Order: sequence, then C-alpha cells, then structure tokens
Amino acid sequence: MAKFVYVYHGGSTPQSEAEGKAVMDAWMAWFGALGAAVVDGGAPLGKSKTVSANGVADNGGANPASGYSIVEAADMAAAVTMAKGCPILADANGSVEIAEAMAM
Repeated sequence: MAKFVYVYHGGSTPQSEAEGKAVMDAWMAWFGALGAAVVDGGAPLGKSKTVSANGVADNGGANPASGYSIVEAADMAAAVTMAKGCPILADANGSVEIAEAMAM
C-alpha cells in the first residue's frame, strides 16, 4: 500500500459550540469509515508563510492549506475515491489536494 497526503484547503470556522460538534462528528465519522487506511489523522493548520527565492509571503498564497491527513491506499485512484467523502467538501470553498508520499 502506498501512502498519500491529503492537504485540505478552505473550510470555515464553526460559529457555535453545536456547529463545532457537528463538524467534528462529521470528520470522526469519515475517519471511522476509512478505518485502518488512516495512518495519521493530521490536524488543522494555522496561518502559514511561503518561503521562496523571491522572499516570504504570508498565509500560503491564493489557496492556503487548512489541514492535512495521511492515508494508505492501493493507488491514486483509490485515494481519490476515499477523499470524495471528506467533510470539507461540504463547504463551498473546500477541497482536498492529494499527493503520493514517494518511497525513498
């Protein structure tokens, strides 16, 4: 099995404790459905900096990362299928970027 990094983009901050619980419940249900494929559930990410030869930019550019997870899947197609159930996709601005962690 290969490892894949899910980088989450977008999403919104819950506006109440009840909304926060509902969001967390949705994530936990999705992780539960993925089962042993979840290698590292990851975490939300805070404000970022992007360092390049041209200097340092704030907040990750036009589409900053908002979280990450690491999963195992047979191949990219399987990783894509698994990502289609991600709760961040319920947000109009939410997306999941998927990259294979290459064996070295």
